Amino acid sequence: MSYQVLARKYRPNSFDEVIGQDHVVQVIKNSIEQERVHQAFLFSGTRGVGKTTIARLLAKCLNCMSSDAPTSQPCNKCESSISIQEGKSIDFLEIDAASRTGVEHMRELLSSVHTSPSVSRFKIFLIDEVHMLSKGSFNALLKTLEEPPSHVIFLMATTDPEKVPKTVISRCLQLNLKTVSRNNLQEHFRKICEKEGINSDDESLSLVAKSAEGSVRDGLTLLDQAIAHGNGKLVADDVKKLLGTIDDSLIYELLDSITDGRKEDAFKTLNNIEKLNPDYEALLKDLISNIHEVSLHQVLKNSNKEPVAKIASKMDEQYCQLIYEIGLNSFQKIHTHPSPREAVEMCLLRMLAFQPVQNMNTGEVKTQKKKTNKAPIKSAKKEKSLINEIAQESHEINSSSWPDLFNNMQLSSFAKNYFGNLSFGRFNDQKLFLCGSKDQLDIPEKIISEFEGKVKEKFGKIEVFLEEGISSSSPNKINEENKIKDIENTKNELSNDSEIKNFLDEFDGEIEVVTKIKN
Repeated sequence: MSYQVLARKYRPNSFDEVIGQDHVVQVIKNSIEQERVHQAFLFSGTRGVGKTTIARLLAKCLNCMSSDAPTSQPCNKCESSISIQEGKSIDFLEIDAASRTGVEHMRELLSSVHTSPSVSRFKIFLIDEVHMLSKGSFNALLKTLEEPPSHVIFLMATTDPEKVPKTVISRCLQLNLKTVSRNNLQEHFRKICEKEGINSDDESLSLVAKSAEGSVRDGLTLLDQAIAHGNGKLVADDVKKLLGTIDDSLIYELLDSITDGRKEDAFKTLNNIEKLNPDYEALLKDLISNIHEVSLHQVLKNSNKEPVAKIASKMDEQYCQLIYEIGLNSFQKIHTHPSPREAVEMCLLRMLAFQPVQNMNTGEVKTQKKKTNKAPIKSAKKEKSLINEIAQESHEINSSSWPDLFNNMQLSSFAKNYFGNLSFGRFNDQKLFLCGSKDQLDIPEKIISEFEGKVKEKFGKIEVFLEEGISSSSPNKINEENKIKDIENTKNELSNDSEIKNFLDEFDGEIEVVTKIKN
């Protein structure tokens, strides 16, 4: 077959064709032009970002015979450049460390170091995946690497620099290659499609660039596959089916349902997504990415996407952080789950289970308003009532009755946590005053909304005010004290029981109280 895959066909032949690694290219060019070429280079980075490609280009630059000295622009016409490009140069040895890990292989290699190059300027050794060498091989290489002959250059590439001994790294000029940005990859793929005469659109190229995850080689392989799948053209729908990606509108719809606590709608959307035969790992990754975008917009207002802005405006900031952590934990464990679909379902159930308190009357989540002043609510809101014009019920409210009345309001754990720490202040003229410290009065609007709804059910036309003061006898504190009393009473009853007392005496034991706090 005469067809050459895109990853090989469009491998850069000069530094000008390398994308996304300007910082590395600049270092190499300057080194060559200033005649300060290091004796050993270590190129590190993830797969497919150009480590061996740049190493080969450097070899061509050093051995290009179009000039009397190394050049940063190889001619690609001389015998040396062509032979390196075709892998036939006798002065450019490329070794795969993964298949030649033993010390005997390294000794064989080093035996030829002192031999002068046959036809080129330098004898260059390229060791790919150098971290795969054995400890003995590294030790054998050390001395030669530190003081190689003037005609020898070592080039090494690795995807795992942490496994390369520090003694080796210290003898090399280490150049770290970055993953290539999505925009750079998309533009690169667009130019290739134009050269190949392939019809494409921006959405298709963007999908391929996104799936490449910063790897040029992975992206070109996916591009080859997408072209074959689309019968010689790139169509967004075909690319989505190939890659198992989901349209952003469905992700927004799913996230919007989670935000509003609409459980049935969330799973209806998930069922619609299932019809597309998705990659559930990619689905979770997209969901996490969109939550991240929403969270950033809540702080920076930097997204120009209308669905993101809409979700960000009505999602509680703390809840946004919580579901991000839930999604991230689910993503990390998806490979250990027997069913990816069930893993995603459990992730959604967790997100919905921790959904903030909803409006009790309408079932809709209220938007949390950003507070600019955390002073006591009484002074900040000028005694604005939290409860207005509701049916009156007969309840005698005082310091003695308030804890019981509060406990019977059937509040959520969130509201109990906030309002249960406030003490009864006073009640007169249909005005109820609750007091607490400044920090205790900093209550989210959604929690206040829930408290408002429950008070409407329990009491009549009463105005509620929060003021700064000492919270000495709050319902939560009284409940805790009652629990301690109950435990002590139970302990005393058990201690006074004759059978238990005899049992303890027989085994020289004692009653130990173990408390377990339930959230």
